[in-house]
Amino acid sequence: MAGFTVCLVLVVAAVGLLRWRRPAWYWLTFGVALAVVRVLVRYGSVMDACGLTVPPARWRLALARATNRPIPGPRAPRILRLRPTRTGLVVRLKLRPGQDAFDIAAASDRLRHSFSMYGVTSRELRSGVVEVRMTGYDVLKRVQMPTETETRPMRVPVALRQDGSVHYRDYRAIPHALTLGATESGKSVYQRNLVAGLAPMDVALVGIDCKQGVELFPLARRFSALADSPATAADVLDALVVRMERIYQVIRAQQRIAADVPDAEIAADIWDLPSDLRPTPVVVLVDEVAELALYANKDEEKRRDRIITALVRLAQLGRAAGIYLEICGQRFGSELGKGITMLRAQLTGRTAHRVNDETSANMAFGDIAPDAVLAAIQIPAEMRGLAIAGDSSGGWHRIRAPHTSLRQAVNICNRHADRTPDLPELAPFRPALSGSADAPSPTAKPSPATA
Repeated sequence: MAGFTVCLVLVVAAVGLLRWRRPAWYWLTFGVALAVVRVLVRYGSVMDACGLTVPPARWRLALARATNRPIPGPRAPRILRLRPTRTGLVVRLKLRPGQDAFDIAAASDRLRHSFSMYGVTSRELRSGVVEVRMTGYDVLKRVQMPTETETRPMRVPVALRQDGSVHYRDYRAIPHALTLGATESGKSVYQRNLVAGLAPMDVALVGIDCKQGVELFPLARRFSALADSPATAADVLDALVVRMERIYQVIRAQQRIAADVPDAEIAADIWDLPSDLRPTPVVVLVDEVAELALYANKDEEKRRDRIITALVRLAQLGRAAGIYLEICGQRFGSELGKGITMLRAQLTGRTAHRVNDETSANMAFGDIAPDAVLAAIQIPAEMRGLAIAGDSSGGWHRIRAPHTSLRQAVNICNRHADRTPDLPELAPFRPALSGSADAPSPTAKPSPATA
């Protein structure tokens, strides 16, 4: 008996230590079984206490009276499926008549406490069916991406969401995006994850890094063009506008709008073209957009207007030509001058790391999800990489990208350097590399305007 007690104490201590030091391991070994039992046992009483039940149908009451049986009690949503995952539980519910998906969303915090879970979120799958995702521990404290993700062209897994699902950057669904974040907020790590995810794909990368290239030039072997100053950036953006116009000419020539051609075969963007004629898509990464919008004299003001005009044109017209914008900055506000709010209106995706002022958070989410503004300004300084991601639909999520060092990103880019395409319009801006594979030179070939 004493030996059994000692073993039981050791097991309980080991479980407690595992839950404290390795919550993911604890969840996969003990937590998931306990959570399933908790949900199934408490389900009816919890739903009744949270106001998520409806009175029994009239025919049930009439049948009970006719057969002299007990009156049936309130009915909770029916569980269609309960599926354990590596981070929590996924419960699919069939709503009863009179219930709404908003009722489940409004009660998510009460469900979290009642089922002793870390977080509960819900979304409507179709009419009458709601999916409730429960997380068993803080998945954003120590981000571990799943080994297998749903990858397809121009779709990059970059972070983990608070509900345990993977956050993707899908350029074909959301062509242009804005990423904000103060110094030491994790914005650079998020950008490295983007580059590392795009490196194995057939895509051209164009970088604009006005901090003398300290962020993007170490990754130069995977970039088709790089600019380290506003003057060079203006020439690169003008070259991209020229490329966009040429691609539209190719699409126009291949539209096949004859009367005998089915509508499905009419080309409207590069993805409708045959694979042998399809131009290489281009992703433009701007590391600090405020540096492109600042000016100190008349000449710099003209260059600034030229840059913003080119960015707005690419944001408005570049999607069909396969040109996508990824604009990052510490500060993004209307005080950057004319054209900035017009540019923001074209950036569908929004990601905000910790910001220093509420105005930047308003510029990111004020026009699409006002409740995300409060979440963005409440990000603690010690949680680097934590961000709020949303889009023009109004939905938003808390995400956190896994830590990727600059050395790891450089190794990935060097490994896939053979995929770097040579684009004629961007040839003058191709970075000049040294002979060493690990030390690309932080210089780029000068543009014709600056040569």
